[in-house]
Amino acid sequence: MKTLCTLLGIALSVSAFAQTSENNRRLRNALRDYPEADANKDGVLTLEEARAFKDKTARPDGQTSDQKHDHGMGTRSSHIYKTVGNEKLELYVDSPKGHKPDAKVPAIVLFHGGGFRTGSVDQFERQADYLAGRGMVAIRVRYRLTKQPGVEVLDCVEDAISAMRWVRANAGKLGVDPDRIAAGGGSAGGYLSAATLLIDFIHAKTDPEGVSAKPNAMVLFNPGFGRPNKEGVRDSRDPDGKGDLKQYVKPNLPPCIQFFGTEDPFLPGARAFIEAYKTAGNRCELVTYEGEGHSFFNKDKYYELTIAETDKFLIGLGWLDKIPETH
Repeated sequence: MKTLCTLLGIALSVSAFAQTSENNRRLRNALRDYPEADANKDGVLTLEEARAFKDKTARPDGQTSDQKHDHGMGTRSSHIYKTVGNEKLELYVDSPKGHKPDAKVPAIVLFHGGGFRTGSVDQFERQADYLAGRGMVAIRVRYRLTKQPGVEVLDCVEDAISAMRWVRANAGKLGVDPDRIAAGGGSAGGYLSAATLLIDFIHAKTDPEGVSAKPNAMVLFNPGFGRPNKEGVRDSRDPDGKGDLKQYVKPNLPPCIQFFGTEDPFLPGARAFIEAYKTAGNRCELVTYEGEGHSFFNKDKYYELTIAETDKFLIGLGWLDKIPETH
């Protein structure tokens, strides 16, 4: 039986404006590979049918890590990057179709939002599938959450740093260029992405020695840089107890792009971060969307707009090839 991951990336990466296999290549490929997804047997696969098939064939409980299977555009695998007590933390790797371990392609590590308290790796499945289809390795990370007993925000930061170190240490096995690993995320996940770059005082005992956690680029979706204390970013391991990442900004940091709705209450904090980042001589772009609030980037047309800007940003870095124009 086909699994959740078999079709998930295809179904959820489809635009709101491309609803069927008649006008969308990914749905057309999905129909070809999984004709049983066509529920009414009319020869046309709709986005709704694809999603229903995905839900029906969800990944069974108990699947172990390090399993691999095709998901239409490439291969998806899961790996345990860290064990804390009895909890095994996984990351989920989407690789391009035909990807080989001896390849050295760019990668992006994605951290979900949820105020450090909630959230799921599902938040970035569409982006991961798209970027894998463009030739990158896309990795989504599950980290501890503060709703768990005894977990603080900097435990989330520690897990994010551990995940980045794991990816770089295993770059050879993943077919990844260790010098082209981006960090990305939304809201709290955007904060975690930047924290892997800027925080140097956290190192889990289980992390590999001598392996950098620092990304080579950042793609941040409404990162939670504003109101850090209100969001609970306090921890005894934070030297000044503020949790404000601006204090760690310095020269020679990698390029960054951020996406925000103009009505997002976190935007002023992001602007302050960007000013500090640019004042130190670093590159950081801000792309805004009029009238939108927080966590807008998977809504309606904004997925397409933000992923297009992400694509352009990565092309500008030389990490992706330009998409050929069609006539």
